[in-house]
Amino acid sequence: MPVHAERIARDIQAIAACTPNPGQGSDRPTFSPHWRKARDYVIAEAAKVGCYHRVDAAGNVHIRQKSVDWSTPCWLAGSHLDSVPGGGDYDGVLGVVAALEVLRTAAEEGKNSLPFEAIIFAEEEGTTFGLGMLGSRGWAGTLDAKALRALKNSQGEDYWQAGKPHDTDPAKLEASRLKPSDWLGFLELHIEQGVGMWKRGEKVALVTGINGRRQYAVTFGGVANHAGSTGMGDRHDALAGAAEVVAGLESLAPALGARVVATVGRITVEPNAVNVIPSSASLTVDVRAPEDGLLTEADARVRKLVKDAAAKRGLSAEIKQTEALPAVALSAKLADQIRSAAARLTLPPLPETTSGALHDAAILAPLIPTIMLFVASKDGISHNPGEFSRTEDMATATRLLYEAISRS
Repeated sequence: MPVHAERIARDIQAIAACTPNPGQGSDRPTFSPHWRKARDYVIAEAAKVGCYHRVDAAGNVHIRQKSVDWSTPCWLAGSHLDSVPGGGDYDGVLGVVAALEVLRTAAEEGKNSLPFEAIIFAEEEGTTFGLGMLGSRGWAGTLDAKALRALKNSQGEDYWQAGKPHDTDPAKLEASRLKPSDWLGFLELHIEQGVGMWKRGEKVALVTGINGRRQYAVTFGGVANHAGSTGMGDRHDALAGAAEVVAGLESLAPALGARVVATVGRITVEPNAVNVIPSSASLTVDVRAPEDGLLTEADARVRKLVKDAAAKRGLSAEIKQTEALPAVALSAKLADQIRSAAARLTLPPLPETTSGALHDAAILAPLIPTIMLFVASKDGISHNPGEFSRTEDMATATRLLYEAISRS
């Protein structure tokens, strides 16, 4: 089978160069010049093997062989090219490159009418507009044009303003929405972004579910006062309340289960002066779990933790849920299809896992049959320039993808 590991490695390197400082991590905010350069590279490579493309209203790129009409029901595979600031070279990129390699392989094998489409989703990471998976959500219909217009990047542009040079179109969003009957299924390849597979010596794993997520914005209000003349018992320190929540989450999550995680990723403090007791502290809370029941229990415990921290110090407290995504079970039928493909390729039985990270697959799974494959990440490092996955493992996952869809 002509899936070429060296081509996959070349593509990874070419896309990694689409960043302001190659070799120092990937910086590709959605709709930036470097993001566009990476997107155009994939389009050009696909064109070399007789493919054409279109961009849907939400900014996602769709690529097919020219002999496959846009109305033909197809398998779908791909991921994203945008990155977090200072991110790695493999996150999202693997899924796009694997789909590109499927198109090349089909051309080399003379399968010029393969019912297959590669997709590049726009704004998966969430760092550009403050919310992730915008391209897939817009296409799937879970965000409308108004909701996307409310999201701004660091330049103050909303999603439509920033995306206009890249063919987004709010007027056409409703008409271009995903229609489940048009798709045979979606397969997303991704690096694990965790240490589990690498520790266990696993190379490729079958992903059977994706953890759900609850996110919150929490604000504590206290009293600004002099740091030297205000006794410890007379303080209403908003940051101390926030610190108690941060520390409390470390024990809250493992008490609910080994797969439950909780993170405070951002804190802002006012007046943020070295000799003033903080009057306000705002923080984000991100909780993830493999079951909705665990998310519900975590919700109650997070709210109690915030309430107790405020009461202890005489603070006001506000907690606002900013996102609620359920845990997602992936397609059992497609899982069997992947297992059968692995057997035909004489691979050992695939280990199975769930994804702690969210992916575009979580958005599409409620609408069309969806499955994921993970490739091991060295030492679990991701969202970091040290991110690394073995080329041979990525090639194995790509062969599995091609075998599963070409023999279906």
